[in-house]
Amino acid sequence: MFDRIDEINDAGTTILMVEQNAKEALRRCGRGYVLTNGQNRYENDGDALLDDEEVRREFLGG
Repeated sequence: MFDRIDEINDAGTTILMVEQNAKEALRRCGRGYVLTNGQNRYENDGDALLDDEEVRREFLGG
């Protein structure tokens, strides 16, 4: 499924993704948002969120 989403995005279509597999979603996104209790807690590009120690510890299993 992620490969097809990549193809659509590479063709120029913007994608809004709500995904439980946060690591895969963040690997693919230009911009990511992490919500807690309906509030935006973190916002950055996907690589920065994957590298953020606090985001990794709290949401990505370390």
